[in-house]
Amino acid sequence: MTSQGFRAAVIQMRSGMDPQRNITELTDRVAEAVSQGAHYVQTPEMTGALVRDRATLKSILCDEADDPVVAAAEELAVRHKVYLHIGSTAIAVKGGKVANRAFLFNPQGDVIARYDKIHMFDVDLDKGESWRESATYEPGRQAIIVPLPFARLGLGICYDVRFPELFQKQALAGANVLSVPAAFTRQTGEAHWHVLLRARAIENGAFVIAAAQGGTHEDGRETYGHSMIVDPWGRILAEAGHDEPAVIVADIDPAASKQARGKIPNLLNRRTFDLVDEAAPGSTRATA
Repeated sequence: MTSQGFRAAVIQMRSGMDPQRNITELTDRVAEAVSQGAHYVQTPEMTGALVRDRATLKSILCDEADDPVVAAAEELAVRHKVYLHIGSTAIAVKGGKVANRAFLFNPQGDVIARYDKIHMFDVDLDKGESWRESATYEPGRQAIIVPLPFARLGLGICYDVRFPELFQKQALAGANVLSVPAAFTRQTGEAHWHVLLRARAIENGAFVIAAAQGGTHEDGRETYGHSMIVDPWGRILAEAGHDEPAVIVADIDPAASKQARGKIPNLLNRRTFDLVDEAAPGSTRATA
C-alpha cells in the first residue's frame, strides 16, 4: 500500500461442483494475484461451488464453522498477508435455507465482514432460461460498509447491481469503493454487465470492483466472465475480456472518488419530490 492507495486484484473463476477442486483453483489464483502486488483480492459469487440442483447443493453444504472455503480463505489471507474478499459461497443457515454469503478476511485471518446477498435472482429470460434463487436462498437484510486501511468498501453481490439504491446508500455513508462479485448469466451479461457496472461507478463517484464467474460450468450454466475494475469516472481500468479463468489488477487511488464527487456532486444535489400520477388526479406519493 502507498499513500496514493492500494492495488486491487480480481480473480475470474469457473467454479465447478466440487468445493475442493475450487479451493485448489482459489489457492493458485490468490498466489498469482499477490505475486502481482495485490493488497486486496476479490473472488466471484459462489466461489466454493456453482451448483444449480438444490438437492446436490444441499448435499455439500456446511455451516460457516465447518465450511472448507472459509477455512481455506482464512489460511490464504494469513499466508499472503492480504485482504481476501470471498465474493460469496453457499452457507447452510437455520430453517433449511442457504445464505449466499460474502466474507472479507484481514491479513490476520479474521473475518471482518459478512454480507448476505439481499436481492434474489428470480427471473424468466429468453430461450426458456429461468432462475428462482428465492426457492433456495434466504435473502440478506443488511447493507454493509467495511472500513479498510485504504478505503471504505461497500459490499454487494451480482443481482444487487440492478438496485442502485443499495449502492447509493453506501456511497452516502462514505463508501468510495463498491464491490459486485458475480455469476452473471451469459445472456444478461452480454446485454447489461458493462453498462450496469459503469453506471454504478459514475452515479456514486466510486470505484467498482467486480470479480465474475465465466464459461460453461459443470452444472450446465453459462456465465459471462469479463471481470472488471472501474474508476469513479466510469473508465474501465482493467478487464478480463473473455470468460476464461484469469487474474486482473489495477491500482486504486481513493482520492479519485473525492475528486469525481467534487466535479459532479449529484449525491449532495439530491432533492426530495412528490410523484404525481396524472391518471389518478389528487394522488401523490412522497419519494426520496
